[in-house]
Amino acid sequence: QVQLVESGGGSVQAGGSLRLSCAASGYIYSTYCLGWFRQAPGKEREGVAIIYGGGDGSTYYADSVKGRFTISQDNAKNTLYLQMNSLKPEDNAMYYCAAGVYDCYSGSSRAKQPHEYPYWGQGTQVTISS
Repeated sequence: QVQLVESGGGSVQAGGSLRLSCAASGYIYSTYCLGWFRQAPGKEREGVAIIYGGGDGSTYYADSVKGRFTISQDNAKNTLYLQMNSLKPEDNAMYYCAAGVYDCYSGSSRAKQPHEYPYWGQGTQVTISS
């Protein structure tokens, strides 16, 4: 069983930065995808940034965050990060980290589908004021 706990959310002004952390416990298979998703009120949960499995460091970013967000992981600490810069009001959402999806290699279409992930954190709120 994998447990995920997010932290680092908060309120910042537009243009500011936040770094989200996701501490994982339990066994994380090397072929799992690890990702950050977000959900704004009235909208579907969407994939923001994903690290593909297999260990080659391949990543995916939603077009809306490319160049502003960076996903990374510290294997020694079993922690996933999301560095968010140049934040915009449209980034307002609850942010979740997720793990799972066996054999989730670079380009996998399953990686962007929330329902493919069995393990989720409780979420952390990000609020951007204009």
